[in-house]
Amino acid sequence: MIQRIVAGLMLVLFLAACGSSPQSATTEPTATPAVEPTEAPPIEPTEAAMDEPTEAPAVVEPTEAVAATEPTEATQSDGTSTAQRYVIVPTESEVRYEVAETFLRDNRLATAIGVTQEIEGTITVDPDNPQNSSIGVITINISAFTSDEDRRDQAIRDRWLESATYPIATFEPTEITGLPETYTEGDEISFQVTGDMTVRETTNPVTFDVTAQVMDGDMVGTATTDIKMTDFGFDPPDIAGILRAEDDVRLTFDFVARPEA
Repeated sequence: MIQRIVAGLMLVLFLAACGSSPQSATTEPTATPAVEPTEAPPIEPTEAAMDEPTEAPAVVEPTEAVAATEPTEATQSDGTSTAQRYVIVPTESEVRYEVAETFLRDNRLATAIGVTQEIEGTITVDPDNPQNSSIGVITINISAFTSDEDRRDQAIRDRWLESATYPIATFEPTEITGLPETYTEGDEISFQVTGDMTVRETTNPVTFDVTAQVMDGDMVGTATTDIKMTDFGFDPPDIAGILRAEDDVRLTFDFVARPEA
C-alpha cells in the first residue's frame, strides 16, 4: 500500500514537472517578438515627418510677389502710350526771315521779309508728363524763300545765301527747357528749344523761344530766334549805291502740327 502511495506521488510530481516546462518555453518566445516589432515602426513615422516640410509650399509664395510687379509694367506701358506724335502741316505753317536794310539813294529804312512753307518735322507730346516731350529734326527749304522783290530773292539764292547750291537748312533740337510738369489742353505754354542749326555747311547752336498750345486736337505755336549771317559763313547783301542789309536776322516759325494718322 505504501508503495502505491509513493508511486502515485512520484507520478504527480513527474506530471507537474512536465507541465511547468512547456509554460516557460512559450513565455520566452512571446516576450522577444513583442519587443522587436515595437522598435522598428517608430523609425518610419520620423521619415514621414521629414517629408512633410517639402509639401508645405514655402517657395511658392515668392512667385506671387513677382506676379504683383506685372501691373507696374503695365502702368509704365500705359504711361508711355499717352504720348502723341504731331506732324507739321506745311500748307498751314511758315518760316520767315526779317532783315533790316537801308536804301542808300534816299537813306530809307525798310525790313526785308522772306517766307517759305517748305517745312518738315515732328513733335511728340506726352500730356501726362510734358517734360518727356521731344522735337524731331526740322528741315526747311531755304531756296524757296520769297519776298516782295524777285531781284532780291534771286540775288540771295545766287550770291549771298547761295541757297540754290545749299537749299536745305536743318535744326536738330538737343535740349528743351521750361516745360511744365502738367498740362491741360487749351493752355498756352512758353519754353525754350536749343539745338544745332545748319545753313550751307556751317553748324551753330541756336535757341528758339517757343509758345505753343494744343487746341481741338491740333498743336499751334510760334518759335523765334535771332542769328547773324556772318556766323553761318556769308555776308549780308550789299548792292553798291542801292542798298545795304544788316547782319542780324530774326527768324520766326509759325507752325500747325496735326496728330499722326
